[in-house]
Amino acid sequence: MNNMASMIDHTLLKPEATFEQVQKLAQEAKANEFASVCVNPAMVEEAFSILKGTSVKVCTVIGFPLGASTPETKAAEAEQAMKHGAAELDMVINIGALKSGRDEVVLRDIQSVVQTADKTALVKVIIETSLLNEDEKRRACELALEAGADFVKTSTGFAGGGATVEDVTLMKSIVGEKAQVKASGGIRDLKTAEAMINAGASRLGTSSGIALVSGNQAEEGSY
Repeated sequence: MNNMASMIDHTLLKPEATFEQVQKLAQEAKANEFASVCVNPAMVEEAFSILKGTSVKVCTVIGFPLGASTPETKAAEAEQAMKHGAAELDMVINIGALKSGRDEVVLRDIQSVVQTADKTALVKVIIETSLLNEDEKRRACELALEAGADFVKTSTGFAGGGATVEDVTLMKSIVGEKAQVKASGGIRDLKTAEAMINAGASRLGTSSGIALVSGNQAEEGSY
């Protein structure tokens, strides 16, 4: 799949990630023409300094990995990330509010980031599928659409589960052409990546991007 590189968010979100590792990540993304690098907010400036002027975007995470901060905190985090060069924002929803049936809280949570992005940055809404039942997955996707998000995303990779073909298929069936789907977590080989794309994903969040485009085996412990 020749265009796979352009669908990869080359990801490094480990808490112990160093500036040197982020520099390497950015250089790899530039060399392979990946869609973006996805790094923690404190590393956005570092990644942007290397990728400025290239086609590779800087993506960062908001309210990560729990989604349990307030809408105001998420908005402030998004604003600062954009000032530092982030062009894509992967936000975690308020999972507890969703499971409590408080959809209006979830909607306001997502809107806080979408309105801050103001069409300047893409917003991807992480619904954390491994913690949700089917009805909750549907509601999360519908709320993301209502809020005006650009993507729905399966997982943080930090909640004990990653992307599945079944979840990507369900999410795509709900958002249709109104939004895109990002599969993330556990995509470590070409077969899995192609299955996610065939199910409807147009982005892949993975730390195994080099392995996917080179046909090699991903390292143990890859995201």
